[in-house]
Formats: sequence, C-alpha cells, structure tokens
Amino acid sequence: MKTIIRPILSIASKETKHIRRDPFTLAVALLLPLLFVWFFGFVINLDYHNIPLLVRDNDQSRSSRELLMQAGAAGYFDVVAVHSPAEAEKALQKNSMKGLLIIPPGFHDNLTRGDVARAQLLVDGSDNTLAALMNMYMQGISAAAQQALAVPRASEPNMIRTRYLFNPELNSRWFIVPALSTVIIGFLAIILTALTVAREWENGSMELLLSTPVRPFEIVLGKLLPYFALSFFDALLVFALALIVFHIPFMGSFLLYLLACTLFIIGSLALGLLISVLTRQQQAAIQFGFAIGLLPSFMFSGFIFPIENMPLFFRWFTGLFPQRWFLSLSRSLFLTEAGFKELAGPFAALFIFMFVMVALAVKKFKTDVEP
Repeated sequence: MKTIIRPILSIASKETKHIRRDPFTLAVALLLPLLFVWFFGFVINLDYHNIPLLVRDNDQSRSSRELLMQAGAAGYFDVVAVHSPAEAEKALQKNSMKGLLIIPPGFHDNLTRGDVARAQLLVDGSDNTLAALMNMYMQGISAAAQQALAVPRASEPNMIRTRYLFNPELNSRWFIVPALSTVIIGFLAIILTALTVAREWENGSMELLLSTPVRPFEIVLGKLLPYFALSFFDALLVFALALIVFHIPFMGSFLLYLLACTLFIIGSLALGLLISVLTRQQQAAIQFGFAIGLLPSFMFSGFIFPIENMPLFFRWFTGLFPQRWFLSLSRSLFLTEAGFKELAGPFAALFIFMFVMVALAVKKFKTDVEP
C-alpha cells in the first residue's frame, strides 16, 4: 500500500507547489466562483417587480381602493391611475404600460352582497412569461384584498386554494443559487486540469513524468488530488454564500450533498485530464473546456431551460451530461428533505460518469506510457 500511496502523494505535492507558484490558477480557482455567484445570484432574477400597470377605477369604492392598495403594497406593480378610456388606450399603444386593470361600477356592491365581483385585466401578451406572472400576481393580490375586506366566502369564484411547497414565496433565487455549483464546478474543475496539464505537455515536463516508473493511475490520482481540494473548497464556498448571503434554506442531508459534490468534482477533473491528454495544447484545451464545461451547464442541465419541456430525444440526450444529475441533486437537497432512496438515480448516474472518466483518463495515460 505504501508503494502505491508514496508516488501519488509525491505527484500531488509537486502539483500543489506548482499551483502555489501560479497566480493565474489561484485567481481562477478562488475569484471565479465569487464572480459567478455575484453575476448569477444578484443579476439574474426571474421575478418581476414594479411592473407598470394602468388602472381605470370606475367604482371609486372602499373595495376598489383596497384592491389597488394591495397591488401597490405587494411590490409587483407600479399602479398608475387613468381617468378616461382615451388616456388608457394612448398609454397602451405607446407600450409604456404592461397591463390595464378596469374595475367596473358596482364592484363593491357585488362583494358586500356575496356575489361574484369581477374586474378585467388586459395584459400585453408579447411577453408570455410576464403575462402569465401578472395574472398569477393579480390572483394573489385579489385574494389578499378579499381577506382584508372580510367579504363573504360565497363571493370567491375559485374553488381551488394553492399552496406552494418548498418555495412558498416563489423566489427565483431559491431556484437559481442552488444550481450555481453545477455551473461553477462543471466549468472550473474541467478548466483547471485541462489547462495546467496541457501546459505541461507544451513545456515537455509531462514527457519526463511519463518516462519515470510511476504507473498511469498513480499519475492520474496524484494530479487530481490538489485540484479536487480547490474545487471542493469552491463548492463549499458557494454553499456558504447561498446560506449566508442569499438566505437559501437547506432542508436535506449535508452528507449527501458532500457525496454529490465529490462524485461530480472527481468526474469533472478526470474529464479535464482527458481533454488535456487529447489536445496537448492550452488553446485547444480552453476551447474544449468551454464547450464541454459551460454549454451543458446552461443548455442541458435544467438550469435555464426545463428538461420536461424538451422533445423526447433531447430529454434522453441530457442524461449523458452529469450537470443534469448534479443540478437535480443540488436543488432537491437544498429545498426538500429527499433522502438517498429518492435520489438514488442521480447518484448512480454521477457515479457512472466519475468511473468512466477516471478509467478513460488512466487508459489514455497508459497509452502514452506504453505506445
């Protein structure tokens, strides 16, 4: 056992010294995660606030004023009153407003009698996502206004009451931030090993290492260890920022989260090694690293585009990418109390990915040692 561990630790020690002397590698490993968290966590926000909304109140009653007060207090709408149909039509034609709420006469009387009181919401349908959200927001505001007015229950037309599990406020940051580890690790781990090992191929130091009696799997493990520590630190950094800065709840098992990170990091690092062996050039390694590390994180992981909405072929195709499975694990462990039994499928997929990547990296190194 000592004869196996000694060369692995020797290579890992050499790689660690190389990392400490390389400011670029340290900057990429330590600053890039902070940049990604800042960009995705603060800049990207799928929630809409302060939506311009025209209001034509033809009732001028206590009930209509309560509805408008709830609409403004919620923060979703900027309410602008109009006093004539011509004024409303002019604003809508200029596209300066996203919707028009028309409260008809008799709105308050219908509410107090227990009848169904209706108001009309005209929405700009050119942005279908915003249109759907405006309708959803207005339903919640209507329910809050009815509760504040203590109107009879018979006046409420909806028989279904909705409760949002795992994300009761429908906060998009709860959806985005737990997925950041997928983007950061999926890109950073691949780039770290792909660039540094490709640099060794260009400098000729890798050929010297391969000429020693060190076995291929010892080289691979020795190369992976320091970068695993860096990548694992980055994963914990993103985890801490999610809890402390963005106040994302963590409902699942922390040990399962660490296991998911370990499988994904080792597999991604081994993929970076494989890229470096195949390309042996930093420029080519960067291009492959971006293509393999970033594109699947955005396109095929479910980070932005829901996999359930993709055609059947692409739904199966996304299963080839580990980013899909790690993102599923991250979101589930953050927002739900799912255990290993419920998450066995994604864990199995990540394990297979890790095993295949390490095996391919070792095999390729062996081919170079024994042409």
